[in-house]
Amino acid sequence: MNTKKKVPMRKCIATGEMKPKKELVRIVRSKEGEVSIDLTGKKSGRGAYLSKNKEAVLLAKKKNTLSNHLEVPIQDTIYEELLELIEKEN
Repeated sequence: MNTKKKVPMRKCIATGEMKPKKELVRIVRSKEGEVSIDLTGKKSGRGAYLSKNKEAVLLAKKKNTLSNHLEVPIQDTIYEELLELIEKEN
């Protein structure tokens, strides 16, 4: 039997594109309100996905979509960390 493994898809909150989960980075808000980048995708809390490209991160920062989605103010350091992470992968 040739069964294809189902690829989990997630939506980028900045661009609105559906992409495989591995092509996105997850940002999570814990119950205490702490926002962090979740590289494993397994941290508990409210999560939001962003495409792993500079344009998506800058768009999310400009439109404040990450803050609205996670319902907490987002520090600039989170966006800086995301941009550094993207630079390392490219």
